[in-house]
Amino acid sequence: MTVRQFISGSLLALLLLPALAAAGTVSATLDRNSVQLGETVTLNVQVSDESMGVAAPDLSALRQDFQILGSSQNSSLSVVNGKASSQLTFGIALRPLHVGVLQIPALSVAGSQTAPLQLSVTAPDPAAAAASSKDVFMEAQVNPAQGYVGQQFTYVTRLYYIGRIGGDAPQPQSIPGVEITQLGKGLNYDAERGGRTYHVLEQRYALTPQHAGQLTIPPVNFDGEAADPHDPDSFFGATVPVSASAPAQTLQVKPAPADFGGSSWLPARQLSLSLDGWPTAQDAAPRVGQPLNLTMNLQATGLSYEALPALSLPPLDGATIYPDKPVTGNRQDGEWITGRRQQSFAIVPERAGTLTIPATTLKWWNVVSDRMEVAQIPVHTLTVLPAVGTAAVTPPASAAADGATVANAVGAVTHTPWRWIALLSFGLWLLSLLGWWLWRRRRAHAEVAPPTPVRSSTRSSQLAFLAAARGSDTAAQVRSLLAWARAERPAIQHLGELAAALDDPAQRRAIDALQHRHYAVTASPDVGASLVEAFKRGFAWRTTAADETSGLAPLYPFKLH
Repeated sequence: MTVRQFISGSLLALLLLPALAAAGTVSATLDRNSVQLGETVTLNVQVSDESMGVAAPDLSALRQDFQILGSSQNSSLSVVNGKASSQLTFGIALRPLHVGVLQIPALSVAGSQTAPLQLSVTAPDPAAAAASSKDVFMEAQVNPAQGYVGQQFTYVTRLYYIGRIGGDAPQPQSIPGVEITQLGKGLNYDAERGGRTYHVLEQRYALTPQHAGQLTIPPVNFDGEAADPHDPDSFFGATVPVSASAPAQTLQVKPAPADFGGSSWLPARQLSLSLDGWPTAQDAAPRVGQPLNLTMNLQATGLSYEALPALSLPPLDGATIYPDKPVTGNRQDGEWITGRRQQSFAIVPERAGTLTIPATTLKWWNVVSDRMEVAQIPVHTLTVLPAVGTAAVTPPASAAADGATVANAVGAVTHTPWRWIALLSFGLWLLSLLGWWLWRRRRAHAEVAPPTPVRSSTRSSQLAFLAAARGSDTAAQVRSLLAWARAERPAIQHLGELAAALDDPAQRRAIDALQHRHYAVTASPDVGASLVEAFKRGFAWRTTAADETSGLAPLYPFKLH
């Protein structure tokens, strides 16, 4: 198929697209943010979760600065956790008409508008124009030309060729002290050099220097085969060897500034820090024993998540913090890596009153503006209410007030009919008798067949036990402690087995005290405080050979002291 046939067919497909639009989430991206005059760039317009046919965007506003070479349309459907989502992508091939910073205006599609974009177009490289007499040649470029240790640089190689060639895609050599990560898949487009049209294979890499100083990126070589131009009709497809080399590149890597005051060196293009999940004005105020779930997010463009510090909250006066498993990952936009760390916390208030969560600050270096900046989570203050069923204790204002309170209480008792007191006592006796009978029956059943362990979320079981431990109901403490233990070790049947499976003497002593209080005939001291202290950090299981695992410490390649 010739280029003219491809363009004609693509334009025809563009005109035949459905005209009925549907509301959806739309976005527009360029496969490259900078090109040389004569090269092509692809504008991708994506529509997510469209429910009906979507008309192609109107491209008339682009004709002032671009030649529209053709377009394509691709749709996809995915199902994640039973939820279906669809995406429709319009790909438009554009060739800039002049040098400068060209504007791609907002485009209307699916009832919404895309964000405007910018494309930097530079004059053709004279060296590349001189090489355009060849059928195969290469270029290389690094951006920016200088920066800091730990900063991400973008390294680009381009292979220009005419006709058909075969061979492995060129790859950069490994460089000691430099992390090299490929950014996406290779791009394929056409470009003009010296009046000739070339096919281009472009590949991008993220370079992260680990040491300061001058860095030299060695030449990148290509060796392959091309169709023999002197024997194009050969039955066996005669080929000739071809080769090309991208010139070496150098860049200056500076150390971290001496006056940088942060503990971890974070050179990024953008960085954000937030803590989400605060109660709103419509939410009920938190109570003692009820967890408050907060999520801290750290995101940085130009840094991988391995270079970001672990997220944490300082110890809180009047509350216990239970961190969840962190979530980490990287994403790419074809030019920069964006690292992300997310950490969730369950904050359990231990007393009523004012709970203050201090401010969190993180210093980082903005490599775009070349200055230090501070990301901050402001201080938050919450009012914690007493636990449900617990009245707030308010000091009396005066002795007279105390006398009035006591008089009211006595008056209330005096006017209470004695019959109701007798009936209430009799009802409580019946309930106690019924509870004793059910307990004996359940114990007899447990001797025949052990109960099936209840599997539940470890974290929710732990919070339920700690809430029960702060109360005075020993039966609830026993039930919730066993439920939590069975969530981690389903084979455990009773407190004796649990104590035998633990390695911490303090936890075993707390279980002994709980059993003594639960089964003792006479009253015994409250054990709630010792239970909370012993188990607030989780179970200390005895380690066996099957349980032993090895882990890697978090990576902080640019830790400052």
